[in-house]
Amino acid sequence: MTTLSTLEFLQRHIENNLPMNATTEMRYPTAISKLLDFRIIAIAKGHATLSICTDPSVHGNQQGTVHGGLLSELADAAIGTAHSTAIQKGESFTSLDLQIKFFRPVWQSTLTATASPVQRGQTISHYQCEIARENGDMVALASGTVMTLRGDSARGR
Repeated sequence: MTTLSTLEFLQRHIENNLPMNATTEMRYPTAISKLLDFRIIAIAKGHATLSICTDPSVHGNQQGTVHGGLLSELADAAIGTAHSTAIQKGESFTSLDLQIKFFRPVWQSTLTATASPVQRGQTISHYQCEIARENGDMVALASGTVMTLRGDSARGR
């Protein structure tokens, strides 16, 4: 079994060059990402871009547009993925908050969510995530705070 850092695991996954027996400390792909069909399309230390092909017949709200909760989950997944590449072996993390602003509705579209740090601290880090349509129009902007967990607090998480 080959244990890779989360960053290397995800880089190799994107490149379709992941050894069959490769593992990492984090659970990738995550269960929620598999369920919602999120794809990691770019990764670097502290940065992540995820995508999803939306369809109102699957992801729609009562108005027939894509539900804001899906956009929130996409942003949270991108922020969490970005942070998972920046923590040390044996550490984990938890989200402290997530705020999102919606700018325009979404119907059928390929969305990208790009998360990057605004300020990375030893324990508390702040991220921003832009969600855009394939034509580049920003549909939402999220910010989130993440707390890195160590020692007993990180075990089993």
